[in-house]
Amino acid sequence: MNKSKLIDAIATQTDASKAQTGEILDATIEAITKAVADGETVQLIGFGSFSSGNRAARTGRNPTTGAEIKIPAARTVKFAAGKAFKDAVNGAKKM
Repeated sequence: MNKSKLIDAIATQTDASKAQTGEILDATIEAITKAVADGETVQLIGFGSFSSGNRAARTGRNPTTGAEIKIPAARTVKFAAGKAFKDAVNGAKKM
């Protein structure tokens, strides 16, 4: 499912316009992105948690040449699925 299909699905369930639903979805994504970028954890009970973490610098290999390369440290984004989300996926229940 891509963004436009998600907007269609939400608009159908809520009887809101697609334009209004798109604005709300964009604002939601922006708020989650800003919070995680600022080091906060965003918890949506039943769905999951978004957070950031740190990955240490390490040495890797170029798969083509086999040469060692240095991979710098980086901040990463983590998502941990909530229990209800896991149960829905594992039980193949329709939400």
